[in-house]
Amino acid sequence: MLRIKIIAVGKIKEKFFAQAVDEYKKRLSSYCRLEIIELADEKTPDSASQKEEEQIKDKEGERILGKISDQDYVITLEIKGRPLDSEQLAAHIDSLATSGKSSIAFVIGGSLGLSTKVSARSNYKLSFSAMTFPHQLMRVILLEQIYRSFRIINNQPYHK
Repeated sequence: MLRIKIIAVGKIKEKFFAQAVDEYKKRLSSYCRLEIIELADEKTPDSASQKEEEQIKDKEGERILGKISDQDYVITLEIKGRPLDSEQLAAHIDSLATSGKSSIAFVIGGSLGLSTKVSARSNYKLSFSAMTFPHQLMRVILLEQIYRSFRIINNQPYHK
């Protein structure tokens, strides 16, 4: 069974987001082994310089890289990444599974984004939108799209 890891900087704070995450964890349990890894985010001062922001991203990046194994196919969520529609994401996940990949790690960075080292480790840079979303909401959106992908892969109905 395919292993899906979601490595996310920051905690789910809102109850309604936590409930949505729990619902998708339950739905996905028949399709994959899902692991959600929450990492601490660094506090960013309001007047942080560019250098301070890079240091914060680097600290968060080291935590992220510590959770990625050599076997993981890494998909980072990046605004400047390449967009896929739901069918394309499903096809990508399916092709990874059929080509022998057993673990896919999706990475959601902190509020400042990802460090250059994490981006460099990425096998695929995925953009959901040119818009910025709250990280808690992005986790729910990602889980929904992974669930939709498995429904598509298995030729099961799912609303469009």
